[in-house]
Amino acid sequence: MSIDALKSRLPDYAKDLKLNLGSVLTTSSLSPLQAWGTAIAAAYASRNAEVTKAIVADASAHLDAQNLTAAKAAGAIMGMNNIYYRFVHLADNKEYSKMPARLRMNIIANPGASKVDFELWSLAASAVNGCGMCIDAHEHEVIQKGATKENVQDVVRIAAVIHAVATVLDAEDALAA
Repeated sequence: MSIDALKSRLPDYAKDLKLNLGSVLTTSSLSPLQAWGTAIAAAYASRNAEVTKAIVADASAHLDAQNLTAAKAAGAIMGMNNIYYRFVHLADNKEYSKMPARLRMNIIANPGASKVDFELWSLAASAVNGCGMCIDAHEHEVIQKGATKENVQDVVRIAAVIHAVATVLDAEDALAA
C-alpha cells in the first residue's frame, strides 16, 4: 500500500483531496522528517487502516526507526490526551480542570525525537481529534521552540488532508459493503 494507491482509490468527487495528498507533504515549510512524522500522527488519529498502512509504508523512506516510533507515539498519546483534555475544557464544571489527570504520559518527556518535532506531531493529532486545549498547548510549545506560524499551518494542512482522505475512504467502504 502506498499514497499513490490511496489516490487511486479516491472517487472523482474527491479530486481536490487527491491533488492535495499529492502535494501537501512536499510543498511545505517543514523538513521531510517533520512532514512525514506529521502524516503518521494524523493517520493514527484518523483511524483508517488503509491510510495508516500507506502513510507508514511511504514514510519509512523519510524517517529512521526512532522517529517513526516517535511519530506513532505522538498519535497514540494524543488519542488519550485529546479525549481527556477536551472533556476538561468542555465540561461546564471547572472543578475538573483543577484535578490532576493521573494518566501516564512518560513519552512526552522522552519521545525519542526532537522536542519540536514531537510537539508538531502531537499538534497534528490534536487537530484531527479536535481538542482545542491541546491545540493551544502544542501550538504554544512549537512556537516557543522555534517553529514558525507557517510550520504550524503546514502541520494542520497535512493533518486535514490525511483525515479527509481517511473519511472519504471509510464512507466509500461503507457504501460498498
